[in-house]
Amino acid sequence: MELEVDLLIVGAGPTGLFAAYYAGFRDLSVALVDALPEAGGQITAMYPEKMIFDVAGFPAVRGRELVSALVQQADQWKPTYLLGRQARTLSEVDGRLEVGLADGGVVRAGAVLITAGIGEFRPRPLPAGDGWLDRGMVHFVPKLNVHTGQDVVVVGGGDSAFDWALALHPIAASVTIVHRRATFRAHPPTVRQVRELGVEIITDAEVLALRGDPDLTEVELGLKGGDRKVLPAQAVVAALGFTADLGPIESWGLELDHRAVLVDTTMRTARDRVYAAGDVAQYPGKVKLIATGFGEAATAVNNIAVLLNPEAHLFPGHSSNAG
Repeated sequence: MELEVDLLIVGAGPTGLFAAYYAGFRDLSVALVDALPEAGGQITAMYPEKMIFDVAGFPAVRGRELVSALVQQADQWKPTYLLGRQARTLSEVDGRLEVGLADGGVVRAGAVLITAGIGEFRPRPLPAGDGWLDRGMVHFVPKLNVHTGQDVVVVGGGDSAFDWALALHPIAASVTIVHRRATFRAHPPTVRQVRELGVEIITDAEVLALRGDPDLTEVELGLKGGDRKVLPAQAVVAALGFTADLGPIESWGLELDHRAVLVDTTMRTARDRVYAAGDVAQYPGKVKLIATGFGEAATAVNNIAVLLNPEAHLFPGHSSNAG
């Protein structure tokens, strides 16, 4: 696969999706590449059912609904989506940037905008879950209705574990939280809400084994003091957190600060014609919010529009005057 576009956006989370809309508004052809199989980035993968309260214009919006609206907004300009495909290499060929994908594909672009969020994230493994992924064990719950009527065991003590328990409680036959400690990292009001719903919480416990043939039917726990307990389960949500890094982007010749890319006030990186926006971008005073990423995306795209066409105006005019 070879593709030519004005702008390649690396990362199809909220910032990347809004950048795709804005690039279309500036009459740029756009492609988005993301290693995840669906648009929405961390929101889609980790908390699609969670309510988000800090997006302008929405008193509250469910994660998946925000992503759906962003995709609809971007799609009016017909961007090309390259999902489930990792951007691996960045080089300059004949005055254009060339990004090589892990599957051998190549995208040539006048500019690249990195909106990779926290980078590539990998779930921390559940030792007893080895070999059970997609046979009953999951790390995230993109679609709640898959677990309708199931006995679900959620492993973990952080916000994600308790958020999944809250989301699954109305539709699952049962939900049980298992945590290896007696204290939780989750937000106390969320813990209290889960307790008030009557969700069983088993602490000072670890998952010893998952059983079933071929799919999951039960989970064995080791309890404090050496006792064991077997729970019926058709699903285990291993919400044990994740590790993240920038992956191949770290080798692209950019100035980095831990897992972030340093940018100037135009969102330009240390490499010519490469920009960054959203959580992956770093500058003094940066506040990592979805709302911040939207503004940075507009700043980056408007400056890229002038870069690609010096006769263009930095200020694009108001969208309310278009069409």
